[in-house]
Amino acid sequence: MPSQPASDKARARFFARRASRREWLLFVLPTLAIIVAAFWLTFRFVQPAPPRLLAMSTGAADGAYHRFALKYREILARDGVTLELKPSAGSVENLKRLKDDDAGIDVGFVQSGLGLLTLTPLAPPPEETRVLSLANLFQEPVWVFYRSRSEMTRLTDLAPLKVAIGQTGSGTRKVALEMLGAHGIDEKAGNLKELGGGAAVDALLAGSIDAVFIIAAPEAPVIRRLLDTPGIKLLDLDNTLALSRRFPYLKPAVLAQGVFDLKANLPQHDVRMVATQANLVIREDLHPALAYLLLEAAVEVHGTPGLFHQPGEYPTPLATDWPLADEAQRYFKSGRPFLQRYLPFWLANFVERMLVLLVPIIAVVVPLVKWLPSLFSWRQNTRVNRWYGELKFLERDVDLKAVNGDEQAKIMARLDRIENDAARLPIPLAFSDRVYTLRQHVHYVRRRLQAPAGVADCASADRKGAGEQA
Repeated sequence: MPSQPASDKARARFFARRASRREWLLFVLPTLAIIVAAFWLTFRFVQPAPPRLLAMSTGAADGAYHRFALKYREILARDGVTLELKPSAGSVENLKRLKDDDAGIDVGFVQSGLGLLTLTPLAPPPEETRVLSLANLFQEPVWVFYRSRSEMTRLTDLAPLKVAIGQTGSGTRKVALEMLGAHGIDEKAGNLKELGGGAAVDALLAGSIDAVFIIAAPEAPVIRRLLDTPGIKLLDLDNTLALSRRFPYLKPAVLAQGVFDLKANLPQHDVRMVATQANLVIREDLHPALAYLLLEAAVEVHGTPGLFHQPGEYPTPLATDWPLADEAQRYFKSGRPFLQRYLPFWLANFVERMLVLLVPIIAVVVPLVKWLPSLFSWRQNTRVNRWYGELKFLERDVDLKAVNGDEQAKIMARLDRIENDAARLPIPLAFSDRVYTLRQHVHYVRRRLQAPAGVADCASADRKGAGEQA
């Protein structure tokens, strides 16, 4: 009958397709699900690529902070990062911007005295900060210039004078008020003026005020301008050690005689002063790669010697006003990340991110590759072993009871079904020997079933005797 072979082929194809779908569901889909889950979890913990735009709050446009920021902008531009500069009233405003999510500021210069070093043993614990420090960059002396015929050596001498203490939002105003308040000069007295920067210097030169507080690096243009002006003197403090003990963020400093101009002997004698330190402060969510770039720029800009420090003394991670960022701790301990030492910034960052993406491949895919062949082999063997189990039951029936004609026909039909189904099993070539072995065993049971009863009994007795000997 020609239809019968065609029907068998169609049935074989049907079982093959069903087995193929089953294999897909049992092996491929779970494997893909595990791999996708591993990559998804990895992406959750992988840092995104660093942004190419960085916003920096600097200070007054004519101040030292802004001049340093211009150098930072040039250095970061080499690596394709644009540094947007945002002038401000000073350190207080810079810090406020850094803590404000809506201000859009990522990094800023902030003088010491506004963070943890202002705490006293009796002060309440600080609120949880949103900013971190990368390093202290340089010393910022507290310059107190005054107009007077007599020499002054104490801040108490300023009590009757009109003193510019810096504008609102500046770190100068905060430090000046603390220093003057410790000497009994209160802002309520009316002689303290909220004036700072170039406007305060112009007022001092014009004679409308008598003294001015300025916290700035020696490189600030206004410092040299006031030192060169006849009749303007720099306050030589005789209690710098006491001030440093009272205010931990202040350090004694000495402006050496002639350090500005040896020929003109400017200044004409050593001047005792106190100094704060400039902190490079970032938001805690700044991308780590950009933190390393800022540290590299800080070393290039501030690593040279200055009037108040030796070469290599700054930048430093010591005594920062805010907790030191993890990137800064690693940088000052081990230097730049390994890849950034030998590759361009963007290429090094790309390679680092790709290496992290290899984690799911190493941790998941490689074990799966080793485990799947064993699972596949177990699966193929299970298919064949299922028929071996049924064959075992049939052989036991032949051994334990006399098989009449009807039962023999039923057993023969079951043996034919086992053989036919085994022949249609979609088994890979590597496991085809198991199928042929199964078919041989089916043929063996069929011959025993067809043999005379005496032969079957003898065969059964021979097997039992062999079992007892074993």
